[in-house]
Amino acid sequence: MDTEQLNVKNRKMRVCVATCNRADYSKLAPVMFALRDDPDMELQVVVMGSHLIDDYGSTYRMIQQDEFEVDGFLHTIVRGEDEASMAESVGLALVKLPDVLVRLKPDLLIVHGDRFDALSLATCAALMNVRILHIEGGEVSGTIDDSIRHSITKLSHYHACCTDRARRRLLSMCEDNDHILLAGCPTYDKLLSCNEKNYDNVLSKWVGEGVKPKDFIIALQHPVTTDIKGSLKMFDLMLDALLEFNVKTLVLFPNIDAGSKEMTRMIRLRGLEHHPNFSLAKHVPYDQFIILLANTGCLIGNSSAGIREAGAFGTPVINLGNRQIGREAGENVLHVRDADTKGKILHAVNLQFQKQFPCSYIYGDGHAVQRIMKFIHKIKNDLEKPIQKSFIFPPMKDTVSQDIDHILETQSALAVDLGGTNLRVAIVSQQGEILHKMSELTPATYEQRMDLLVRMLVEATSKAVELSCRILGIGISTGGRVNPHEGMVLHSTKILEEWSSIDLRTPISSKLHLPVWVDNDGNCAALGEKKFGKGKGSEDFITLIVGTGIGGGIVLNNELVHGANFCAAELGHITVSMDGPDCMCGSSGCVESYASGIALQREAKKLHDADELLVPGVHLREGEEVTGKHVIQAAQLGNKKAEKVVETACEALGLAVCTLLHTVNPSHIILCGHLAPHYVDGVREVIQRRALPSAASSIQIMVSDLEEPALLGAASIVLEYATRRIY
Repeated sequence: MDTEQLNVKNRKMRVCVATCNRADYSKLAPVMFALRDDPDMELQVVVMGSHLIDDYGSTYRMIQQDEFEVDGFLHTIVRGEDEASMAESVGLALVKLPDVLVRLKPDLLIVHGDRFDALSLATCAALMNVRILHIEGGEVSGTIDDSIRHSITKLSHYHACCTDRARRRLLSMCEDNDHILLAGCPTYDKLLSCNEKNYDNVLSKWVGEGVKPKDFIIALQHPVTTDIKGSLKMFDLMLDALLEFNVKTLVLFPNIDAGSKEMTRMIRLRGLEHHPNFSLAKHVPYDQFIILLANTGCLIGNSSAGIREAGAFGTPVINLGNRQIGREAGENVLHVRDADTKGKILHAVNLQFQKQFPCSYIYGDGHAVQRIMKFIHKIKNDLEKPIQKSFIFPPMKDTVSQDIDHILETQSALAVDLGGTNLRVAIVSQQGEILHKMSELTPATYEQRMDLLVRMLVEATSKAVELSCRILGIGISTGGRVNPHEGMVLHSTKILEEWSSIDLRTPISSKLHLPVWVDNDGNCAALGEKKFGKGKGSEDFITLIVGTGIGGGIVLNNELVHGANFCAAELGHITVSMDGPDCMCGSSGCVESYASGIALQREAKKLHDADELLVPGVHLREGEEVTGKHVIQAAQLGNKKAEKVVETACEALGLAVCTLLHTVNPSHIILCGHLAPHYVDGVREVIQRRALPSAASSIQIMVSDLEEPALLGAASIVLEYATRRIY
C-alpha cells in the first residue's frame, strides 16, 4: 500500500460500496446516501451481478435514478441458473474485481449479506489488503447462505450486525469485540419513517385497480440451492394453493440462484401473466415494496423480507420450508417447514390471511445509519494501523462490558414517572445509573399530557444515540389502577384527571417503534428495589411508599403481586381505625388518612389555625402554604401537639405494617418516599408492641437508598423482560 493510501488524515476517506442485486441495494442505499453527504467521505460505487440483467429487472436503473455516480459496472453473472453457473459467476467476479480495486484504491469496502457475489467481493478485497465492513453478519437463515455469510465474516475486518443474537454469534466465531457494531438494519431507517397509508397508487400499479388494503397476497419464493428439487416442488404447490384460494396475488420473480429458471418456467406454464387474479413483477422499488408489505393480507414464500421487514407492520407471514428457519422472527410468522401438500399450504393461508399482529422491531429502531456512520469515522482512525486481522480465542459466550464508545452501546431503558405534579423521563442503564433525566410539569388534560410525553420520549431517544445507548424499550410508572398486560390505566387517582381507561402502550409504541410496559407507581417502586435496591436477592418483601399519598408493591416468591383485578398492594387503604378520618378513596380510617403527606398537611393546618404550630425554629414565610413538613419540624423542635400528630401517624403506619406481617410474612419491608426517614423508628417500635413475637423478631424495617425508586422500577421492567427475549 502506497504512502498516499496511508496518509488518510489529510484527505477524504475512500469508501467503496459494491451492490449486486435489488435486495442488497435496499440495505446499502441508506448508507450510500449518508456517505455521499458526508464531507469527510468519498463514496465509490460498483454495480455488478443481477443488477445488469434484464430478466431480473435491470435494477441498476434504481441506482442511476438515485443519482449515484457509478465508478464501475461489472458483468459478473454466468447465465444458467444452476449450481455450476453460480460457481462460475464467483470465479468471473474474482477475475474482474482486482482491476477495479487497483483503480479505485478504496480505504474501506462495504459488503452486504450472504450472496455468492458478496463472497467474491470479500475474497478479492481481503487478498488485496482492503479493509472490509460486513453488514448483517452473524445471522442464521438455514441454507447455503449461512456458509457464505459466515465465510464473509471471517474475511471481514469490521461488522455491523442487526440483532444482539447476531452480535453474540460473531463473538462466538472469534471476531474482535471492538470491531463489532450492533447497529440494526439500515432498511428500518426508511421503513419506520414511510407513510404506509399512502397506498392507492401503489396498489393500483402493482396489484390492480380498486384493490383494498389486506385484500391481496404477496408471493415471494426463492430456490433453495441445497435442495433445488424440493424447493421447486414447494413452489409448485404454493402456486396451486394460491390459485385455489382465489384472491388477488402479486407474484415477484425469484432471485438468480440455481433453480430460478425452473421457477419462472412454472409461472409461465400456468399462464399467470394472463390470470385476472395474478400480477407479476420482476422488481418493485423498495419504497413501494414496503407500502405493499404493510398493506398486504399476507406474505407467503421464503424471503427474508417476511422475517425482517414484515414484522415492523405486524403483517402476517407464511414461511415455507427451511430457508429462513434460523432467523429471529416475530409472532406474525407462521412456519410451514414441511410444505409437502397443497392442503397444508392452503390451511396456512386460511389461518394467516387478513390477520393483524403486534408490530415487532427485532431488526432495528430507525437509527442504524447514524450508528454506522459513527462507526466508519472510528474505522478511519484505524487506517494507519496494521491491517492484519486478529481473532479472539477462545469464543466469548457472554460479554460483561457493554460500554465501548460507539461500538458496544450501553443497553438502556427509557423510564417514565408520570405523577400528579411532575412528568419525568430518564435514560437508565442496565446497572441502574440514570444517564439523563428530564422533568416537566404534568399537563392538566389527556391530550396535552400525551403530547408532552411523546415529545419528551422522542427527545430522549435522540439523546440516547449521542450517549451511545441502545434503548431496549419504554417503562412507564403511573398512578392509579393499571392492567400491565394490556398497558392500560383502568382507573386514575384523583390527582390525575382524565386518566381512566387510557391505552398508554399502543400510541407510544407506534410512535417510538419500541416495546412499552406500564405499571402502577407503587409496583414500579417495588421492582426498582428488587433490581437495584434493598430488595435485591430477596424473594419476599414489601415496598411501602409514604409520600403525598401511600402506596406500595408486594413481591412474593420472586414475583410481583398484581391481584385478580390489579388492585393488590393498595396499601394506603388498609383500615387501621373503625372511625378514623375520611380518606380520599371515599372510606374512612385508612392508613393514608393518618400518615400520608396530605394527612399531615391537614393536621398542620388545624394546628396553625389554632396558633399552635409554630415554635422557635419553624418558619412560615408570607404566602407560604402550610404542609406536612412544618408539623414534622415542629415535632422535632419539641412542639408536643405536633409530636402527637407524628406519633399517631407512626402508630397508624405501624398497625398497617403489622397487618402486612401477619398476612404476608415478608422478610423485610422497605419504606420509600420523603416521609420514610421520619417514620421508620416509630414503625419499628409499634411492631415490637403490636405484632406477634414470631413475626416481629424476624422482620427488617428499612429505608430505601434509591433516589428515584419509581423511575428505576419502570426501567427495570424493560431491562428484565427485554433482555430475556430476542430484540
